[in-house]
Amino acid sequence: MNTSSTQDWNALDDDAFRALIRSRFEADYPTHLRYTSRRLRWHENGEWYRHMSAMGWIAPAWPVAHGGMGLSPTKLLIFHEEQERWGIGRFQDHGILMVGPVLIRFGTDAQRERWLPHILSCEHIWAQGYSEPNAGSDLASLRTEARIEGDEFVITGQKIWTTLAQDATHMFVLARTDKQAKKQAGISFILVDLTSPGVRVRPIRDLAGHEEFNEVFFDHVRVPIDHLVGPLNAGWDVAKALLGFERIHIGSPKLPQYALGILAKLAQLRGCHTDPVFKARFNALRMDIEDHCDIYARFVEIVKRGEPLPDEVSVLKILATETFQRAADLILETAGPAAQLHGSVPIGDGLVDLLGPFYKAMPASIYGGSNEIQRNILAKNVLHL
Repeated sequence: MNTSSTQDWNALDDDAFRALIRSRFEADYPTHLRYTSRRLRWHENGEWYRHMSAMGWIAPAWPVAHGGMGLSPTKLLIFHEEQERWGIGRFQDHGILMVGPVLIRFGTDAQRERWLPHILSCEHIWAQGYSEPNAGSDLASLRTEARIEGDEFVITGQKIWTTLAQDATHMFVLARTDKQAKKQAGISFILVDLTSPGVRVRPIRDLAGHEEFNEVFFDHVRVPIDHLVGPLNAGWDVAKALLGFERIHIGSPKLPQYALGILAKLAQLRGCHTDPVFKARFNALRMDIEDHCDIYARFVEIVKRGEPLPDEVSVLKILATETFQRAADLILETAGPAAQLHGSVPIGDGLVDLLGPFYKAMPASIYGGSNEIQRNILAKNVLHL
């Protein structure tokens, strides 16, 4: 039953809301999918997220008017905390986290009516078409081209590091539509059906042996011109807003909270959770994450008010990824020689994937705009150095 239109979640007491969310997660989420060491494929966790969709819980941050739960920043943090506490794996959520908010802000009524319901129902799974060879952090150097022919765009080019594109049905693509304009100008934001002729997806195997990332090639792919979001050649403004959405989600406390949960489980199994030195280091990490949650909540409140995110949002990504890396390092240190072993390792009476957080933490400071880029943004636009 979809309860999003009948339940005023924000009217609930925080403790009551947490208890309700927790009980449903614990009762319904498949045990074998808890605390996975990798991003799950759609055939593995799609059933769960279709269940979330049926409950009306798929878009906790979206306004109720557009089919979301409309959670306040505090309720949204509780929702994420309970997901992490129960080890619920992230899905291919670019539609929920990025496409939906962009359409709500920049799309036409017709586009919202056409695309949002399919995102909420999980019929459309979205991938992000931003990074290219030689255009990663320097995104304005992208070379993928969209040429207008009649009432269609013809897209030619390549995207790379595209998360789970092999499971996606659609992609939002930044493409150059005016080759004579300056780097940041002449770029448009276009929605692409990945079943279109001329699209080819090639997986990339990562350090852990998984195929989370992909290359995507566009060979004269034809896209209806009404798939353009925002004005022609003004995609950079849309992209900047979306990068703000991305930074607030990459910068959420979810990853460090996930690693802290693994660390707590490991310490309990090894019997070192009472060691005073370990307790001091664990509590220092926990307090850093609590501080991070408070800062995150402030930026969520800005999003909820419909205001543009300030450049200060870059601090979230730095805090999240570097705290995550410190937690992953402490997991390996606490595990000792067992940290050399790949996969789920027997520790005491349980199993722990010791290297999973480390594999996730290694690239975290690079994707979504490297932490060096984030520090440059803060130095230039916030501190005016």
